[in-house]
Amino acid sequence: MVARAVPVQAGSTSSAMAVPHGPASVSTARRRLRSDLGDRSIPEAVIDDAVLILSELLSNSCRHARPLEHDDGAAEQEADGGTVLVSWQMRGDGLLTLEVTDGGAATRPVPASPSVTAHGGRGLSIVGKLARDWGVRHAPGQVTVWAELPAFGQVAGGGRRRSA
Repeated sequence: MVARAVPVQAGSTSSAMAVPHGPASVSTARRRLRSDLGDRSIPEAVIDDAVLILSELLSNSCRHARPLEHDDGAAEQEADGGTVLVSWQMRGDGLLTLEVTDGGAATRPVPASPSVTAHGGRGLSIVGKLARDWGVRHAPGQVTVWAELPAFGQVAGGGRRRSA
């Protein structure tokens, strides 16, 4: 399945796309984000950070969470087993918000403390270092992990985590 656009309000500075629940979707989302932010004249350093953050959030979703479900409770069927919603928004206050929404997992997204030799477990720590803020939002049948970073002239970092 090819990623498909999700309608957003006219005149919005948002983009959203449903991607297959699988690792191949990460490169698709990264390319679309890079292109979209480049078209908005976002500085290259911010684009690089945003692409890395989105990569980490989407990779975690594909590795640890379930795909989104339909209103009837059935997993949204795609060729590879379901979809995840990826979105980003350029806010009026100059912050870029990135979001990945999936069907949730048995555990809550939290930064890990992997050993030096571990092959993974650093994704949310990386997000915390690059993002101004990040957090987790729950809704029935969905979990959204979001991150925000300044798009122009501000220093990123801080990595506060909030849950809603």
